[in-house]
Amino acid sequence: MDTPSSTVVANTIQTREQLLTERIQFIALCWGIIVTGWNDGSTGPLIPRIQLVYNIGYASVSLLFVCATIGFISGAFLNVPFSDRFTFGQLMVLGASLQVIAYAISAAAFPFPALCVAYAINGVGMAIQDGQGNGYIATMKRKPEKKMGIYHAAYGAGAMLSPLAATQFAQMTRWSFHYLVSMALAFSSFVFLLVVFRLKSGDACLRGIGQGAIEKQTSNESSFRQILRLRSVHLLSLYILVYVGLEATVGGWIVTYIIRERNGGPSSGYISSGYFGGIMIGRVALLKVNEKVGEHGVLFVYFVIALGLELIIWFLPSAIGGGIAASFLGFVLASWYPVAMNEASRILPQWLLAGSMGWIAGFGQAGSALFPFITGVVAQRTSIRSFPPLIIGMMIFSIAIWAIVIGAKKPLVMTGSK
Repeated sequence: MDTPSSTVVANTIQTREQLLTERIQFIALCWGIIVTGWNDGSTGPLIPRIQLVYNIGYASVSLLFVCATIGFISGAFLNVPFSDRFTFGQLMVLGASLQVIAYAISAAAFPFPALCVAYAINGVGMAIQDGQGNGYIATMKRKPEKKMGIYHAAYGAGAMLSPLAATQFAQMTRWSFHYLVSMALAFSSFVFLLVVFRLKSGDACLRGIGQGAIEKQTSNESSFRQILRLRSVHLLSLYILVYVGLEATVGGWIVTYIIRERNGGPSSGYISSGYFGGIMIGRVALLKVNEKVGEHGVLFVYFVIALGLELIIWFLPSAIGGGIAASFLGFVLASWYPVAMNEASRILPQWLLAGSMGWIAGFGQAGSALFPFITGVVAQRTSIRSFPPLIIGMMIFSIAIWAIVIGAKKPLVMTGSK
């Protein structure tokens, strides 16, 4: 059964050196997810240029999202067995190295199929890093909820900054050199993670910050099978899949929507920065609000506000107005992801946390590719005008799943499990 995570680590006092080590570890993890955010924020402003260079439509360019989905799901599956066979430090470095390889391929501006392969490789790397990073932060005893919020705010920072660069590169002859910047960031993350975690196990890294080892499982059953039997993991995975798909679809297609439907100019790419900037600020600014209102119920308040903002984007015939609404939309959507990860850390067994987080986060990354692809296919068959109603549908689906997650009075275990 799922067990509360609060019983794992004894309450100990950290030395100044251990506190410093913890901060450095946290900064290294944040830098890694900044690179992930940078990647996700780049695609939207680059889509119009990629379509022009390769002479392809919405459906074809959306194959980038399909390949990324394959990579993310592969990373989610690999995270569970890899957590048993490799150390936490090794997996973090592996994820960063795959990103470096992917960006090197992308920067060369090979034919379109090669770009698709690069997106798949990058997806595996990001899914591994994201899952392991979430799992490690969730095991931290000192203010894990606050750390989770800041960690995902770092993602928003990367996603906010990348459109500023991608919008400029999209107008240059050497547009693919944007990926050289991405490769440099990924390589810096590779070095940072290698130096800080030194390929060590999660237990060894926790001992370095004054925490005891994670509670070990007593069952002889494999971690993979145990995770598959936890209904809570599958519900949270579905929620994260849809939410991250929603988040990435707005960031990935809002620029094209504003350009085509609101007569926005080349600078419309900056709207993506405003949207992800809203996510970054919201994940820190709303921490106190979430605490006071309660993490379970506050998402319903944000849903109502987000719905109103999306209706403004849909019906207000103004590029500037739509851009402002998109920034506020990012702000109110900001807490949806870290709140779910906090919930996972509370209800999942600690010895399965790294693998479970990897599974959940991997499906989230898959959503960041799957739903933008679906949007592109629908836009190809109809028009980009289908973008706002699709976003509203994702919002409703996501909040409905959240209601099921928090509606369970007891830990959720698959039928037939002991």
